[in-house]
Amino acid sequence: MIIHSSPFADVEIPNVTITEYIMREAARVPDREAIIDGPTGRSYTYAKLNGMIHAFAGGLQARGLGPGDTIALMSPNIPEFAIVFHGAAVAGVAVSTINPTYTADEVRFQLIDSDCKLLITIAMFLETAQEAISGTEVTEIVIIGDAPEGTTAFASIFGAPIAQVAVDPTEQVVVLPYSSGTTGLPKGVMLTHRNLVANLVQVEDALSIADGEIILAVLPFFHIYGMQVLLNEFLSRGATIVTVPRFDLEQCLSIIQDRQITRLFAVPPIVLALAKHPLVDKYDLSNLKQVFSAAAPLSAELAQEAATRIDCEVVQGFGMTELSPVSHVTWPGQFKPGTVGVTIPNTRCRIVDPETGEDQDVGGVGELWVQGPQVMKGYLNNAEATASCIDADGWLKTGDVATIDNDGHVSIVDRLKELIKYKGFQIAPAELEALLLTHPKIADVAVIGVQNVEAGEIPRAFVVLRPDQELTAEDITAFMQDKVATYKVVHDVVFVDSIPKSASGKILRRLLRDS
Repeated sequence: MIIHSSPFADVEIPNVTITEYIMREAARVPDREAIIDGPTGRSYTYAKLNGMIHAFAGGLQARGLGPGDTIALMSPNIPEFAIVFHGAAVAGVAVSTINPTYTADEVRFQLIDSDCKLLITIAMFLETAQEAISGTEVTEIVIIGDAPEGTTAFASIFGAPIAQVAVDPTEQVVVLPYSSGTTGLPKGVMLTHRNLVANLVQVEDALSIADGEIILAVLPFFHIYGMQVLLNEFLSRGATIVTVPRFDLEQCLSIIQDRQITRLFAVPPIVLALAKHPLVDKYDLSNLKQVFSAAAPLSAELAQEAATRIDCEVVQGFGMTELSPVSHVTWPGQFKPGTVGVTIPNTRCRIVDPETGEDQDVGGVGELWVQGPQVMKGYLNNAEATASCIDADGWLKTGDVATIDNDGHVSIVDRLKELIKYKGFQIAPAELEALLLTHPKIADVAVIGVQNVEAGEIPRAFVVLRPDQELTAEDITAFMQDKVATYKVVHDVVFVDSIPKSASGKILRRLLRDS
């Protein structure tokens, strides 16, 4: 067995609940704004946020909810998200975070699978919520904001504040996000208090958060990236978080400029906009000191293009919901283009050949396996899926193809299940996407494998052109001819208006395959 350990010493992980950990700075900076609603300016200081969290916990307890119960939260990024999430945690209740763009059927599946007792949302999503609760255990919908007739007002839930309900941080599940479901049905990922706390401690030095820092939270809190790296990590450091309910480039650029945002956490489509959209030139982004990209592969070329344009470091890391979510990250001053950084403290990884099961040394290519305190407890109600993902020794199989260099920096080649097999050769879609994005007339692209009688599979590119530009399939084929091996050149091109992506920025290849 060849194990690649973190180059950094292990860190001590406190045996506390997630809310105890993230509110550790509240007493030091009680009057500092903890979280601000970007569009309206509505805000909560650390003292007010802490008080409302514990009062919300008291309200849940008064309703008979406690350890063993789960509530659902279907909300965009608004300050009240933190109150619900951490109020539930204080009460010993788990939260299942739901993507508010889901259909009623998708919401219903999650409500049933996670056995939710209560659904909290906003009025915009009430119609979906009302349809979704049919056939579930949910009989009450709580609305943040003005509550229409037949629903419960969020403000009415609050009760007498309570202290943290006694739970075992190692065993108690605090959040149940669901995997993106790019294949098969989504799976509930059981993350404990310790999972979340451990990962915050593990990445603290890498993020190097300055006192009083202000960040923009555009990535959704219902997804583990936004939930942990933006909401929880920055609250735990006494920072100020400015939320926006969805990504609107002009609005985000305006907030970055006006509130002097110091750091932006992004996904590749946002980095693509920073690199290429003409709006960027109209705003002062000089306070930005770092753009951090994750959740999907970011090419070295695109990262450099964006960094040069906005005069700011653009780095990336790696993680997944099942890892709470980070396993690899770039430390300050150690960015290596094209890599996701190095293994974080208290974490070990392996590069395992998916065909032979043999461990690979430096330079070898294989599936990335991870072991550490951030590895999930398992999939809810799915022991078979858990066993196929985590072996008896606690190694989580990420499903991502990776390689590691002599400096310990890891590069993600592609998703294992997304590799295209052409006459026995393996083609990584991410490689072709990165190449095509260097074409000046291409705004976005996704590559999938399609069945072919002769070759087994061939690559098909879905291409979005930049405004007022024209290209033919032949032009794209010619562009690639001398840049990649012959078997990687794309001859099958479909021009589309947009590429379907999840809220976390991952290309939804299954939708392209079904189109």
